[in-house]
Amino acid sequence: MARAPRRDDERKPMPNNIHPGRVMALDLGEKRIGIALSDPTRTIASAHSVLARRSRLEDTAHYRRLIAENGVNLLVIGLPMTLGGREGERAGWVRDYAADLAERLPVPIVFWDESLSTVEAEAALRAQGRRGRKLRQRIDAVAATVILQSYLDAQRGATPDDF
Repeated sequence: MARAPRRDDERKPMPNNIHPGRVMALDLGEKRIGIALSDPTRTIASAHSVLARRSRLEDTAHYRRLIAENGVNLLVIGLPMTLGGREGERAGWVRDYAADLAERLPVPIVFWDESLSTVEAEAALRAQGRRGRKLRQRIDAVAATVILQSYLDAQRGATPDDF
């Protein structure tokens, strides 16, 4: 028996076992965009690349290629949130960028809290001995990985009845 949708259904994560396939995450910045991809089982997130921002059209073309080449069927975008749980000041720009992408990309988009992802990424890179330029070159991709892994971990154990 089908149940009536709950009001908060749109905010709940999608369980990994309902829609298998890769997930791509973006950590949107003013100059660079960090990109991460999951494995096909949606268990492990890995840093993919850092894209130097150009125009939305060029960015979108790059994402389309990655989606096609990697069999991506969901896009997670980091949403700036305050530590108090409210949307941060850049959240409006991120939502506008994502709305533009939603019109041009063949996959659904979900937002995920990116709080402290860059701090965690920097700590991980420093622990690996990366400093200066080497750290700056990878930090955005690693931040996207932190966002994506958080999303994937939250999905683990969810069942269709949870939705």
